[in-house]
Amino acid sequence: MAVTRAQQPVVTTPAPLPVRARLAHPLLLLTGIVLVALNMRACLAAVSPMVAEIQRTFGLSATASGLITTVPVLFQGVGAPLTPRLTRRFGAERVVLGAVLVLGAGVLLRVLPSVFALYAGCVVIGVAIAVLNVSMPGLVKREFPDRAATMTGVYSTTMLVGATLAAGTSVPLEHVLGGGWRASLGAWSLLALVAAVAWLPQVLRSRQERGAVAAAAAPGKPIEGLWRSPLAWQISLFMGISSLLVYTLVAWMPTILADHGMDRGQAGLVFAFSNLVQVAGAFLVPLMAGRMTSQRALAVTMAALNGLGIAMLLVAPVSAAWVSAAVLGVAQGGSLGLGLAFIVLRTGSAAGAAQLGGMSQAIGYLVAAAGPVGAGALHQLTGGWETTLALMLVLVVVVGAAGWGAGRNRTL
Repeated sequence: MAVTRAQQPVVTTPAPLPVRARLAHPLLLLTGIVLVALNMRACLAAVSPMVAEIQRTFGLSATASGLITTVPVLFQGVGAPLTPRLTRRFGAERVVLGAVLVLGAGVLLRVLPSVFALYAGCVVIGVAIAVLNVSMPGLVKREFPDRAATMTGVYSTTMLVGATLAAGTSVPLEHVLGGGWRASLGAWSLLALVAAVAWLPQVLRSRQERGAVAAAAAPGKPIEGLWRSPLAWQISLFMGISSLLVYTLVAWMPTILADHGMDRGQAGLVFAFSNLVQVAGAFLVPLMAGRMTSQRALAVTMAALNGLGIAMLLVAPVSAAWVSAAVLGVAQGGSLGLGLAFIVLRTGSAAGAAQLGGMSQAIGYLVAAAGPVGAGALHQLTGGWETTLALMLVLVVVVGAAGWGAGRNRTL
């Protein structure tokens, strides 16, 4: 009796999935994202307590030493637009791995005994962080499409945790390692190496899934006319001006407090407290944003809190220092998390998120780089901080208007 096709036993060959499945485990992916995110601010924050020592080592002027922190921010803006092309060509996983390794190399280059190497390392670090800044929203959008805002909160919080740890441990590391500022700053290259090792499974997975990952890496068409979109510009301005406010206060807040009579040690503690509070804002605000269809009220609230904190610095810098530090911490951390959340919430694909991330962070960091320099110049011109803080209050109004537009329930 003939056996029909329907009656024939189906023989299945086990697909070679176990290794791929292990490589794709969510916990492994989350670990990689967290370790990469730890690197994205740590090497910038670590250098701040060391600027005076670096200045003495090379005999730098105050302006030249200020560039040590400004150059990486500037080149984050320069490098951001290049990243979407890199991710389309090589895949997001390999681009992230390459950026982390380049970041570690930049950290080592920065501590070589040469002024040229110092600034070259700052450039390399800025470009590497730019690539990571733009790559991560696209990865989060692709890997966690239903929890993109939550995961944005996780990695934005981790960035600030890395910065806080780096700022707090740079001086103790210098004493423990016994090699001066070079040993302390160079040690952060080890964190980049650990992150690269933790991220390697994602690269191996992408090679095993060639066709599927290539299709998933850049789903959909690029956003047409992105640079002409009012929504894209509103998101970019929200990120840019928010970042300008953050970097200006990072550079000058302790000095503002000290110039009004506060002990420098206490001013440093107030500043550290503000940075710590940023962690809470960066985590909670994206979670709230993901639960809302419109984030307009949230964006305006962040702008209002920024304005309140700056106003307290203007009116009662010493007596209200701790309150203003808390308010500014929530506002600054929340604005960072919300700006990153806008990238994933206002786009429909990983490719769109990477493209919008490239635009918004290019504009954002180029604008932000002007903050510390401009504030210092205004202070030198006027002899006080009132004009600088008043101008920052004007910018708060602009960022509130930009956030009102960016928070609309629309997709590019």
